[in-house]
Amino acid sequence: MADERWLVAGLGNPGPGYGGNRHNVGFMVADALAGRIGSGFRRDRSRTQAAAGRLAGLPVIVAKPMSFMNLSGPPLAALRGFYKIPPERVAVVHDDLDLPLRAVRLKLGGGDGGHNGLRSVTRAIGTRDYYRVRVGIGRPAGRLDPADFVLSNFGPAERKELPLAIELAADAVEALLRSGLAAAQNQIHALG
Repeated sequence: MADERWLVAGLGNPGPGYGGNRHNVGFMVADALAGRIGSGFRRDRSRTQAAAGRLAGLPVIVAKPMSFMNLSGPPLAALRGFYKIPPERVAVVHDDLDLPLRAVRLKLGGGDGGHNGLRSVTRAIGTRDYYRVRVGIGRPAGRLDPADFVLSNFGPAERKELPLAIELAADAVEALLRSGLAAAQNQIHALG
């Protein structure tokens, strides 16, 4: 039987100073997924923190690149290469300015939409054809620069909604692995 292992990568920036940033919602989802598989993160030679286990009945590596967001690709490509995981079993969880907070969307392939983490992943693995789990963080109010917005922490009202968004994104990953893209989209997109 062929190895059905998946690589699920949450994107973010390492270090405690970035922990509550909007840009780190991918790391937050990865933490939730590691909790679901009952595994802690271990530092990997590929410059990631990785947790291994089973999710939706399938073997999975949940990873957080320990490089900064715009350099996320090379560590993930190294981890993917080590485990020989094809791009069609890679899912990247990331923040999305074009979705309101608590909205989660799944898709296969596409552009990077100006997201430097996605640009790095696409370049490093050599294809756009991997799954994306887009977690809405909303748009900045007024004239706040989007780059400053994504590197700012969630506000008090947003922090009340954030756990629901993280759990929904983790549910989306499980649905993708269990049922495939179309069924997962039908289930998750209807919720927000």
